[in-house]
Amino acid sequence: MRSVRYRNAFSAGYSFIKSSVTRKPAVSLMPVAAGIELTNYCNLKCPECPSGSGAMTRGKGFMDIGLYRKIMSEMELYLLWLNLYFQGEPMMHPEFFSFLSVKGKCRKTVSTNGHFLTPENADSLAGSGLSKLIVSLDGMDSTAYTAYRAGGNFEKVIEGIQNVAEAKRKHRSSMEMEIQFLVSRKNEHQIPAVRKFAREMKVSLRLKSMQIISRGDIGEWLPSQERFRRYRPVNGTYEIRSSLPGRCSRLWFNPVVTWDGKVVPCCFDKNAEHVMGNLNKESFTEIWNGQKFNAFRQKLISGRSSIDICKNCTSGLNKRIIC
Repeated sequence: MRSVRYRNAFSAGYSFIKSSVTRKPAVSLMPVAAGIELTNYCNLKCPECPSGSGAMTRGKGFMDIGLYRKIMSEMELYLLWLNLYFQGEPMMHPEFFSFLSVKGKCRKTVSTNGHFLTPENADSLAGSGLSKLIVSLDGMDSTAYTAYRAGGNFEKVIEGIQNVAEAKRKHRSSMEMEIQFLVSRKNEHQIPAVRKFAREMKVSLRLKSMQIISRGDIGEWLPSQERFRRYRPVNGTYEIRSSLPGRCSRLWFNPVVTWDGKVVPCCFDKNAEHVMGNLNKESFTEIWNGQKFNAFRQKLISGRSSIDICKNCTSGLNKRIIC
């Protein structure tokens, strides 16, 4: 089975390179990774998140476990990585741990805002076979944290991280834990403190530039440190510091499935505005190799700057920027 995954990865890479050189979309076999949205409900009101801010226009709900099993039965043989999150808080799904119990050999990652990491849940996570848990921690005191994580509880998240660290030790779990810190003007002064905390917890830390959906608010959030700025001022407004090259591997490597079975090109299509197909009606193979997906790939190759969802994408971002 591992050899199938690596052959598929080689094939995907070759298809992407061929498409980039010939300027014509070519795709074979399956993607090497995928994102699966368990739910787009969230318990927080983060102002620059489509779900939390109320900017999301698509309906909300929870993925049916039967749909997930169907997806895995078709794709799991080929996948190297699987992200069990997109928009929303995945641990709000009433059957969250049932999704983790579905067998599969690919590496699975969950990203959470950390409000559901009770001692009991931490124990379950540590023994679930999950490869990686990402916990968002965007501040090192309540003031800085809730400036972005509106409605959140800083102390509860800290306690949750400690619970998982303890469960990992207790169960000798190989599950990785990563703290993700969105750097903004309101928390950049706390980078040394979060680095110290990550060392104490013996977990990795990822500093990440902040995606901003309301261009009028960029000045409020934009860090003073240049390497954390995803945007630059241009003619009185802001634009992403990306060359937007006429290629993007996401359309060959990493599609996303929403909670209701819609397949979208990548994780930047937050509102599912570019639906390539629906897994309740079609197989993934039909969608992946279908005319609609290939037409979208051709549009990207022909002029990526004309695609709305690409205008906040980190692909092609200045390499000096933490993305």
